[in-house]
Amino acid sequence: MEFNSRLDLQIRYATLSDTKFIDHLQKKNAEDLSFYPVGVFEREIENQRILVALVNAEPAGYLYHGAIKLDYPLKIHQACIQYDLRGNWYGAGLCGFLEDLASIGGSRFISLRCGSDISANTFWQNMGYKCVQITPGGIRRMRDINVWQKLLSKDLFGFEEIEPSKKKKDASIWAKRDKTKKQNSMLRGKALLDYRKKILEEHNG
Repeated sequence: MEFNSRLDLQIRYATLSDTKFIDHLQKKNAEDLSFYPVGVFEREIENQRILVALVNAEPAGYLYHGAIKLDYPLKIHQACIQYDLRGNWYGAGLCGFLEDLASIGGSRFISLRCGSDISANTFWQNMGYKCVQITPGGIRRMRDINVWQKLLSKDLFGFEEIEPSKKKKDASIWAKRDKTKKQNSMLRGKALLDYRKKILEEHNG
């Protein structure tokens, strides 16, 4: 299925042939994105949870989202546009299309997490998202994570907005860790915070 947003932009569901492009763009922007193995992308493509933006018929970006369910929040896991195409509102077209899908599917709101030192925070703010929470990020970058949300249902109360963190990343502690110990790049949530706490305790003696 394909959707036209403007003359030079098309948005469609990703196919398995897009996997190489998606993984390449993820790796190219590794400092700004969480990491997902290729197998995750292949599975989520089959689940129709990855949208691809094409500019003049060439892949230009993608958006990986969670399940769209009635009365549930929708999570954006990754969203990325090629660097030389940013600032042309292609990302806005991609996200706007997801918002339309979410509204049709009955989602209550959209939520995403964004590193405090990433320029995309300004993009999300311009798209009408509000920063509602700040949480600690992983130990490798030691930055904060801004949680952004956008209300889709008029029946719900608005979010209490806070000033997003602008904390810069600091890789010094990660560089001094015990490199002989196995690292897990797929830690999420409480497991990630527990691992961060452990490394900080080792660092502080």
